[in-house]
Amino acid sequence: MSDLPVVTRIAPSPTGDMHIGTARTALFNWLYARGRGGKFLLRIEDTDRARSTPEATQGILDGMAWLGLDYDGDAVSQFDRAPRHKEVAEAMLASGAAYKCFATQEEIEAFRESARAAGESTLYRSPWRDADPATHPDAPYVIRVKAPREGVTVIADRVQGDVTIRNDQLDDMIVLRSDGTPTYMLAVVVDDHDMGVTHVIRGDDHLNNAARQMLIYAAMDWPLPVYAHIPLIFGPDGKKMSKRHGATGVKEYQALGYPAQAMRNYLARLGWSHGDDEFFSDDQAKEWFDLDGINKAPARFDTKKLENISGQHLSVMGDSAIMAELEDYLSAIDAPALSISQKGRLADAMSSIKGSAKTFGQIIEKARFSIIDLPFDYDEKAAALAGSVSNGILDELTPHLQSASWERDALESAVGMVMEARDIGFGKVAGPLRAALAGRTATPSVLDMMMVLGREETLTRIAAFRALGTAE
Repeated sequence: MSDLPVVTRIAPSPTGDMHIGTARTALFNWLYARGRGGKFLLRIEDTDRARSTPEATQGILDGMAWLGLDYDGDAVSQFDRAPRHKEVAEAMLASGAAYKCFATQEEIEAFRESARAAGESTLYRSPWRDADPATHPDAPYVIRVKAPREGVTVIADRVQGDVTIRNDQLDDMIVLRSDGTPTYMLAVVVDDHDMGVTHVIRGDDHLNNAARQMLIYAAMDWPLPVYAHIPLIFGPDGKKMSKRHGATGVKEYQALGYPAQAMRNYLARLGWSHGDDEFFSDDQAKEWFDLDGINKAPARFDTKKLENISGQHLSVMGDSAIMAELEDYLSAIDAPALSISQKGRLADAMSSIKGSAKTFGQIIEKARFSIIDLPFDYDEKAAALAGSVSNGILDELTPHLQSASWERDALESAVGMVMEARDIGFGKVAGPLRAALAGRTATPSVLDMMMVLGREETLTRIAAFRALGTAE
């Protein structure tokens, strides 16, 4: 197995929004394969026809695309492969590794009730396991795999270590139902084998499944993949992450405004570590990621850490990259698209605001002054500044701005002249300027705003605010 090219996979079920835990599992598989020049595959486990929906399937594809987790080839539908699964079940039957079981549901339940009453194991032992085929009735049957009754099965797991299961705890699981449809346990193994999967990296809630799935590998004389069962993601309270902890779906995190590369960085650190490194690039993650660095204990999701990582990524991202992802963010929250002129002004503002933002939402909020157009609403605090005092300050500032060369030092000098002439502090000038330029009092630097807006727009906004003060 070690000499084969690495092939990993992610196999989500399309029964709801793509969970953040599924995204983390996909990321681990992606990093492991990409870091070794291998393949990363996507399989949609859509055999549960009652719960699988096209919308959920599209949600998985969209989530993978947003996270930047590219996969090789086309996504595989497990449902479409049902004939192949049935073929393998019949091959096991023909080899004697599986058998036909004619027990009815009523008979099985009667057995279990009797066992419970007697305080005995309810693990069903079919009387048809070693029955002479000549005694088989002309009736519906399932196909069960023959599990060993003695000894142990050892799961050699790269994260959990060797996990030993007593074989007398294994049932003869059903691999083909009486209607001819395959069970999940069979389909997973057949698909993994046929897709050439060398490493099965998945949540540790599947650990017990490994022992049962190994029965099929053994029955078909197929090589086992390398197993790595990773811990689940818990909320801050140490319980399995759910809606009570906040956002759990990938779509939600996109709508919350986190950059995709920040999510990849943060999710990589959930349950895996490389020394004390917290902030790193995709290339570093691909180089560093290994199964030995995965922890056994559940990882706890920490929104504050995610925000911190997100802010660090935004501060080093190129402006064009931020602009491209901002458009996707606005689409995700169903916000209107920016006009060409708004994009231009936002791009001009980017360098002065991205260093203090942690999400795309905060970038939009901080850059609001650059993308709004007159007439705009003034918030309560900004409107309260309108009046004779502010007008006097702005009246005195205006001619200085009209003659300034519109460089930062010149604008700072213009403001300084008003401060000196009136013997007031910077805040007394900046207050009405913020209100005039942005319609609010909490804004980026007034000098930054004027540089972004330019002379004409700055003077037009000041005039509009002065008119507001005069009207009142």
